[in-house]
Amino acid sequence: MSLHLDHLAWSVGGRMIVDGVDCTPPRGALTGLLGPNGAGKSSLLRLVAGVTAPDDGGVRLDDVDLLALGRRERARRVALVEQDSAAQAPLTVRDAVLLGRTPHGSRWGGLGAHDHEVADSALREAGAEAFAHRLLATLSGGERQRVHLARALAQEPELLLLDEPTNHLDVHAQLDTFAVVHRLTARGVTVVAALHDLNLAAQACDHVVLLAEGRVVAAGSVGEVLRPEVLEPVYRVRCVVLEHPETGRPVLTFSPAG
Repeated sequence: MSLHLDHLAWSVGGRMIVDGVDCTPPRGALTGLLGPNGAGKSSLLRLVAGVTAPDDGGVRLDDVDLLALGRRERARRVALVEQDSAAQAPLTVRDAVLLGRTPHGSRWGGLGAHDHEVADSALREAGAEAFAHRLLATLSGGERQRVHLARALAQEPELLLLDEPTNHLDVHAQLDTFAVVHRLTARGVTVVAALHDLNLAAQACDHVVLLAEGRVVAAGSVGEVLRPEVLEPVYRVRCVVLEHPETGRPVLTFSPAG
């Protein structure tokens, strides 16, 4: 599904956090949402997900106005994985993942056998099957990230939004996470991920959107956006772009500006 963000704007106390964002993350691709701290990445994801209501603008997934949908219907189409937070409720991992099936279940009959099958498949795909029966609160930050991803997979979304999905993850787990994401995009799911690591974005993403102070500075392919003349004024650093010897993708190095 193609995602269309049309002049999305949101402010707090008179300060613009997301300032007229227009962009079109392509269908069935991984779009990296980049930018320094405070650029508005997390806020933009919450606007797209309908968690926060925008002051202006629209969000469409193909011909569907996501912001006009009810909460339950929107949750059948869109899954948001926010940055990890401590688990408070005494849920097992499997029960937490089953929550992702709530939008698909009957309002009166609860979850059926198919819902449990989907949850178990999501646990396997996210690499969380081994601790399915543990309490969520006992997991490490990296393990919880896998569970949150599994819960989103259980929603079977058309659009998956990820806020710092590699937070707390070691290198192997990061690669596993992006392998899951690439399998999703191969099935036609549109994925937008807020990322801090520009080299990770350079290696994993199909498309990138660069934000600064709530505005889109650049959008396009990795090669078009991850260039010194684009990045240096946004991050206030000196940037040198090399070429990966195997993939041909950009490899970035940074040093203090001036």
